[in-house]
Amino acid sequence: MIIDVKDMNYRIVNEHIRPNQDVTLTNVLGQRFIGAGMKDQSIIIEGIPGNALGAYLNGANITVKGNGQDAVGDTMNDGKIIIHGNIGDAAGYAMRGGKIYVKGNAGYRAGIHMKAYQSKQPLMIIGGSAGSFLGEYQAGGTIIVLGLSPSHRILGYFPCTGMHGGRMFLRSKCTDINFPDQVTAKPVSEEDKAELQILLEEYCSIFNYDLDQIMNHDFTLVTPDSKNPYRQMYVAN
Repeated sequence: MIIDVKDMNYRIVNEHIRPNQDVTLTNVLGQRFIGAGMKDQSIIIEGIPGNALGAYLNGANITVKGNGQDAVGDTMNDGKIIIHGNIGDAAGYAMRGGKIYVKGNAGYRAGIHMKAYQSKQPLMIIGGSAGSFLGEYQAGGTIIVLGLSPSHRILGYFPCTGMHGGRMFLRSKCTDINFPDQVTAKPVSEEDKAELQILLEEYCSIFNYDLDQIMNHDFTLVTPDSKNPYRQMYVAN
């Protein structure tokens, strides 16, 4: 079903989406909270959605044929968000399940407070570069940055600040990146690389990338050294 949402309030947009399983939205221009909390829908967006696209998503699939703004996938629980352009800040904030695939670049604080629980293992893949504070306070799940934007440094400043769970794969030797003391950054092992390849298969298929070419590069794996990196601040000697 095709719905022209020009000049529609976001509440009305979501009211039009809910009764339908397959929806294409046209003339989207800044409406916030599209698809919030939805479970069974497949939503294609033509235009630029506003902040908090797919917030609290619970199983729906959202595809944006362009750029997203801030807080894509805020606290999402399940489902998939595919962005064919760039995204703004705080993508995947407190994300606890599902997948976010971004073809282009991400702004600041992607993956902040990402977490995992039992079988819920969130995954965010960024094809270009990521801004500062990537994975800030990350507690679970996987973040992958591929650095396919040659004019951009793969990461901004202060990555992994407060990271105490999860992992991060970076398609770079990362010799120019300053990581905090509470994380370990090392070249991927063959076992890690085999798992990474599986994680990238769907992403490369969606965006028509050559998986072998993507994998034929140096990768760095970043993991936390401690599950409680700030313990020393609160415990008396």
